[in-house]
Amino acid sequence: MTTPPPRASQLVRLDDDLDPASPVRVFTDDGAEHSIVTAECSPTGAMTVHVEPTRQTHQRATLTSRILGNNLDAIIHRWLQRYSIALLRISMGAVIFGFGILKYFPGISPAEDLVMKTTQLLTFELLPGRVALVLFATVECCIGLSLITGWGLRLIIYLLALWVVGILSPVVLLPERLFSGPYHAPTLEGQYVLKDIILLTATLVIAIRLRRRKKVSATKAQRDAQAAPGPRRH
Repeated sequence: MTTPPPRASQLVRLDDDLDPASPVRVFTDDGAEHSIVTAECSPTGAMTVHVEPTRQTHQRATLTSRILGNNLDAIIHRWLQRYSIALLRISMGAVIFGFGILKYFPGISPAEDLVMKTTQLLTFELLPGRVALVLFATVECCIGLSLITGWGLRLIIYLLALWVVGILSPVVLLPERLFSGPYHAPTLEGQYVLKDIILLTATLVIAIRLRRRKKVSATKAQRDAQAAPGPRRH
């Protein structure tokens, strides 16, 4: 006993009560409505039917894909809105903390000599270079830990702004050292300093977000205080 070949069109129902002048509609196993485009009959009696989706089926499929796409966009948007600033804060803290740790070990940090030279210029050589390097490393580690853990952010954000100004000061104080490449292209130290512009912009984003959150919290507390019922009078 041979198994019959699978039906290529997978038709399960025909509408026989339609107008002969109108296209014949068929329904596939998934319930989608289609129109018969051509029908061919082979010498063996097998009929091959070619169908295409009707306009309504195409519109429903398009609407479904749009709904799914909008839902996915909404999910991604909510996730980014909830976690993007936290991820930026933690990643920035990890980078700054790593830079600070390296400065505790002589000869490890690529910016060691640049930091000491810049500090000598800023303090008029009143602060020894090695002491300045340790202080700078401590500041970076404190900022990094605060950003990673989220503790003391409102206080550390001002120290972070001063730190960014300090790490960008070699652009003004030592331009011949940072841009001594061919055609005044930035050297490796210059590229090391210029990448801190990204840290500066990230600092501004975090600061604005914290300020906005603080303002929203104050406004909510004020509304709650106004909505709270007053003491009853007897």
